[in-house]
Amino acid sequence: MPLNGNSSKGQPRRWWITALAIFAGVVVLAAFVTHRDDAIQVRTAVVEQTAIRSLVSTNGKIEPVNNFEAHAPVATTVRHIYIKEGDSVKKGELLLVLDDADARAQSARAQTQVKGAQADLGAAERGGSQEEMLSLEAQLVKANTDRDSVQRNLEALKKLEQEGAASAGEVREAQNALARADAQLTFLRQKQTKRYSKAELARVDAQRTEAQAAYDAAQDTLAKSNVRAPFDGIVYSLPAKQGGFVAAGDLLLQVADLRKVLVRAFVDEPDVGRLAPGDPIEITWDAIPGRVWRSSVTAIPSTVRLRGSRNVGETTSIVDNKDLKLLPNINVGVTIVAAQHDNVLVVPREAVRTDDSKPYVLQVVGHELKRRDVETSLTNLTQVEVTRGLSAKDVVAINASNGKPIGDGTQVKF
Repeated sequence: MPLNGNSSKGQPRRWWITALAIFAGVVVLAAFVTHRDDAIQVRTAVVEQTAIRSLVSTNGKIEPVNNFEAHAPVATTVRHIYIKEGDSVKKGELLLVLDDADARAQSARAQTQVKGAQADLGAAERGGSQEEMLSLEAQLVKANTDRDSVQRNLEALKKLEQEGAASAGEVREAQNALARADAQLTFLRQKQTKRYSKAELARVDAQRTEAQAAYDAAQDTLAKSNVRAPFDGIVYSLPAKQGGFVAAGDLLLQVADLRKVLVRAFVDEPDVGRLAPGDPIEITWDAIPGRVWRSSVTAIPSTVRLRGSRNVGETTSIVDNKDLKLLPNINVGVTIVAAQHDNVLVVPREAVRTDDSKPYVLQVVGHELKRRDVETSLTNLTQVEVTRGLSAKDVVAINASNGKPIGDGTQVKF
């Protein structure tokens, strides 16, 4: 029958169609599986909108801002010490006394020399001592009398000469005697007003100055033999020992007002140009973990010098230390915030690549990497600020988990 004949021919044809469909599906599935097997697993990061800071990390040292050091003015012994290291002291408080017997003797001798030199200078300026002045005055009186006598004798001889009772030679001799009397009188008057030359006066004045300097030095030694606190502070160093010998110049003690301290930071040469007055600064000390003292840069380096094996510039800042935890001469960690940008797009530094000095990233789009040229700004050790080319929450590739190279068009998986 016709119906039976058509049915038997159609069944093989449907079987082949079904087989071809199954084969095509297997091919597509195999291609998909093969494609998935070729994809590279990558590490990624999300573009964040946050703050970024450029930091300069280094070391530093604590120094007192207001510091006082007492040194032995001469070689002597320490008679008495009234304080101990770590004591708080008040302005004017007596801290230490040196043996000053020799200094007192020197002061007395120097004072005598000053008085003698002042007397000598006064006498020189007046023209001599009191005895010399009286003697000179008497000589002037006699010289005046002698001159008047010679003058009268000359006048008498001139009259006699006119009368023929005296010779011209006698008159000339009387004139010469008058000239000698005038000269003697002039000499004595000059001796009364200008007995000493400027050079002689200068020499006597120099002797007075030398005597005064010796006296001042002795007085200074006496003053430094009784050490008093110049301000309220803490005795943080006391190398002197009671009864011990000290040489001239030896350090006796150190006092500082530690409510504010100076941090001297040593910045490596490549980072010096990044510093500016007012940059925020953070100080840490290993002895107090977790504690951070904050301040700002007050002075930037004016030169670079060798410190150990490093070329460094020194920058300083003043730090509040009201609890007195930061001690003089300790070594501290210093972090200087050279720049800070808030509310900007940031990616990990290793996500940014360069091609002919042009920065770019590999953005993850679906399961494929797409190159995106970017513009960057602030950079630190771990992050880079992106100013153009990306948006917040974009995903960028960092590197392949298996170390294989990745680039534009790389198929990826996570």
